[in-house]
Amino acid sequence: MRAPGFWLTGGPMSAALAPLGWAWEWGSRLRGAWTTAYRPNIPVICIGNVVAGGAGKTPVALSIAHRVPGAHFLSRGYGGEEVGPLLVNPRKHNHLQVGDEPLLLAEVAPCWVAKDRVAGAKAAAANDAACLIMDDGYQNPSLQKTISLLVVDGHTGFGNGRCIPAGPLRESVDRALSRASAVVIVGEDRAGVAARVTGRPILRARQEPEAEASVLAGRAVVAFAGIGRPEKFFHTLDGLGARVVEAYAFPDHYSYLPSEIAELAAIAETNGAALITTTKDIVRVPAHVRDAIGVLRIVVTWEDEAALFDILQPVLKGAART
Repeated sequence: MRAPGFWLTGGPMSAALAPLGWAWEWGSRLRGAWTTAYRPNIPVICIGNVVAGGAGKTPVALSIAHRVPGAHFLSRGYGGEEVGPLLVNPRKHNHLQVGDEPLLLAEVAPCWVAKDRVAGAKAAAANDAACLIMDDGYQNPSLQKTISLLVVDGHTGFGNGRCIPAGPLRESVDRALSRASAVVIVGEDRAGVAARVTGRPILRARQEPEAEASVLAGRAVVAFAGIGRPEKFFHTLDGLGARVVEAYAFPDHYSYLPSEIAELAAIAETNGAALITTTKDIVRVPAHVRDAIGVLRIVVTWEDEAALFDILQPVLKGAART
């Protein structure tokens, strides 16, 4: 599903749905109050967001994994049928089994899929994980976290400030901030996120295309994406100088049919363009047609690496002792 426009701007529909948003928030509070969190014998870094939709947490999680030796990922495997705990094998499993994000994470470090986070944490610890990195689960109270990084997109911020379904929030901003070890603002802070954050360190990061993306300058492309904010991908292509002749937005985590990819390829051929998508989308494309599709790979760069390592110190020390 695509996020409704009023999630960003507010309006009569958002106001009408506000009571349901309050109920959502109270349900989240009660869940936290009734759950006794399990404390694993290894450190846990939780990388999450407070809004539904793309904030950039997966690229941040990948970046953190490169900096923490012996880290294993733990994911619920959104969209996948596997209950777990299961160690993801990108060459064996597909997105229908484990979800799309775990397939990306598993290319960098061992990734466990588990609907039951406690069972997943125990499985990872039993298989020599020095640390756990959760790329989701900020609102899941079942595990104690050593460090919690709240990732916020600098362009959209906290949307209209209301909880689902009246707005994009999974919980109130104040409640989410109260559990954050630090707030990661991704991109230029056009939404005034930093002004809302008090008493918490702020880390600033950017999502940047890998070096080879420079070959897109002046090239005609047909782009497609089924992510939280497809328009962000399309704007990135524009910024790289690509000539986007057609752009197609699909629902988040969409499973592409061979016929749909064939249609997109035909459109690209007609326009003398290259067909291109994101790293999250390509794993949801049928394997036998992936070679004909370009992929824009994104990495996270940090404004202040020293500040990041200061935040990570408790985990780095704990991982070194295991």
